[in-house]
Amino acid sequence: MLKVEEQPRPTPGPEHVLIRIHAAGVNPVDTYIRAGAYSISNLPYTPGFDAGGVIEAVGEKVSRFKTGDRVYTSATVTGAYAEYAVAEASTVHHLPPAISFAQGAALGVPYATAYRALFQKANARAGETVLVHGASGGVGTAAVQLARTAGLIVLGTTSSPEGEKLVRESGAHHVLNHSSANYTEELMRITNGRGVDVILEMLANVNLGRDLTLLAKFGRVVVIGSRGKVEINPRDTMSRDATIMGMTLFNAPGPELQSIHAGIYAGLECGTLNPVIGQELPLADAAKAHVEVLEGNSHGKIVLVP
Repeated sequence: MLKVEEQPRPTPGPEHVLIRIHAAGVNPVDTYIRAGAYSISNLPYTPGFDAGGVIEAVGEKVSRFKTGDRVYTSATVTGAYAEYAVAEASTVHHLPPAISFAQGAALGVPYATAYRALFQKANARAGETVLVHGASGGVGTAAVQLARTAGLIVLGTTSSPEGEKLVRESGAHHVLNHSSANYTEELMRITNGRGVDVILEMLANVNLGRDLTLLAKFGRVVVIGSRGKVEINPRDTMSRDATIMGMTLFNAPGPELQSIHAGIYAGLECGTLNPVIGQELPLADAAKAHVEVLEGNSHGKIVLVP
């Protein structure tokens, strides 16, 4: 059960910073932790990894930040669904002036996940074709923007007119309705029967078997999300020399994370990346936000405002 409670303001350690939270991002993984899919040793538990805010205090060994700096974080020690949160300085990044705190809260998990999937797992290259499933969600819009900026031909799937508009505005060359019975035929027509080089898969238990038939030779599928088991035909991988890769952002080593956030910052600074906020809800509505993020009714990122 999620409920708002008063707690003492946390104190940063020597290598930590204290952030005054202006917006906290809601991710599907937050709901999995709440539901008990991952063990938690420190109860009561405050959810949340992503946040945008201002540095309130710094530990004695921290030199990269000062009080008053605008920042975003991709992980916290004490939980982002709060007015204040402690984070390790290594997981905190400067936020460009043109990016709002709500947009900052949309960066940590969604943009870093999309970046890692595209460039560190799939090794996507300019000129290749990428299919982004669930392209109107937080990770999806991030992936579309990143792929378009990197020179890929971008196809995105969604299931509503509002989603189609958002995916186009995010930079997709083609938008497909994945609730349509013939969207795969449309994809093959667009690619002249060749298929796509890369697929970013947000719901593998529904799509993975079909994905393999949509790949070009030497194509790659990166599994970002799944909510169950799936049956595939291995011959669909054999005939294409295809690769299926699973990933989670939390497995990324430090050097990869540094590279990811350097790339994200550059895109924010020059204006090629523009996080989309679907809903801003008060912190007291965290339970509602958890329902919304799983149902996929929100286009873009859901954030909580303390």
